[in-house]
Amino acid sequence: MEKMPKWADVVLIPVISLFLAAIISALVILFIGESPTEALTLMVNGALGSTYGWGYTLYYATNFLFTGLAVAIAAHAGLFNIGGEGQAMIGGLGLALVCLYIPFPHWTIALVVAALGAGLFGAAWAAIPAYLQAKRGSHIVITTIMFNFIAAAVLNYMLVNALKPKGAMDPATAKFPESTQLPSLSEMLAPLGIEFTNTPANVTLFVGIAACVLIWGLIWHTPLGHEIRALGKSERGAVYAGISPVRTVMITMLISGALCGLMAINNVMGEAERLVLNATEGAGFIGIAVALMGRNHPFGVFLAAILFGFLYQGGAELALWTNIPSELIVVIQALVILFTGALDHMVRMPLEKIFIAFRKENA
Repeated sequence: MEKMPKWADVVLIPVISLFLAAIISALVILFIGESPTEALTLMVNGALGSTYGWGYTLYYATNFLFTGLAVAIAAHAGLFNIGGEGQAMIGGLGLALVCLYIPFPHWTIALVVAALGAGLFGAAWAAIPAYLQAKRGSHIVITTIMFNFIAAAVLNYMLVNALKPKGAMDPATAKFPESTQLPSLSEMLAPLGIEFTNTPANVTLFVGIAACVLIWGLIWHTPLGHEIRALGKSERGAVYAGISPVRTVMITMLISGALCGLMAINNVMGEAERLVLNATEGAGFIGIAVALMGRNHPFGVFLAAILFGFLYQGGAELALWTNIPSELIVVIQALVILFTGALDHMVRMPLEKIFIAFRKENA
């Protein structure tokens, strides 16, 4: 019998962890001489109080949605993919090559082909650490984080020496053709009579939501999903059941890498409309926190991505309009990650004792 109900694990623990992080953050803000209530009000208004704020919140959330799903599906197989940053970089490279060198008649066709390019490049970058884990026993954490640095070097070389237009100074590709430019959320809502400020939020948001549904179906309603979860629970048990760990690890990491690569649709194709250095902006690492807070469930990942999108946009407004230093925004984000991830058991253990005691009283 489980020590606590499923709803408590999925909802109650993250909410309490978030509340604790908010209290510590408020104390830190108070310590530097600012008002926590005013800071919170500014964050909420800046991130959720206007269509402009919502646009940027959803834009950031879309990035975190893809990387969060990537970490989540790997976690179900017992793998800790912390190479999302590098996989997203290489996915962006694949997308840029498609958009620059293939002529498209319309953005819908460009979106499909670019998604394939981004996904394939991201999956290929994840395949090498996956092979080293599955066949050579190299730990996936070590190899994936090493490949982040290799990816950054590869991207830097390509942008400086191969893809930079003649005469350009900044390490970036040329702007993608107009036929590859994705419609923004404001353009999509305008025909419905909904006024929405023009922001980087674009059609990729709906691609991310579709990815949530597909990953949910894959994990819980397909034979492959059963194999992934079985391997994550017990490798020896999976082998006894006839499941190949090598095959399952490879497929899982390919899917995980492809999801990270797909993030490039949002930040490279949808927002920058060209490939630039540091386009990922740490989203690969934030995906780890998103997956942890979302309990590796696609719906939980979606909610956690919205939360971190709020923190990013609200934090930017906070740094812009108050004397609170931008470094403190990173501290607040780190506290959320700390309480929802590393200190999860600090909340879980007392709650488990409460639920066990409650059951005994009502037995």
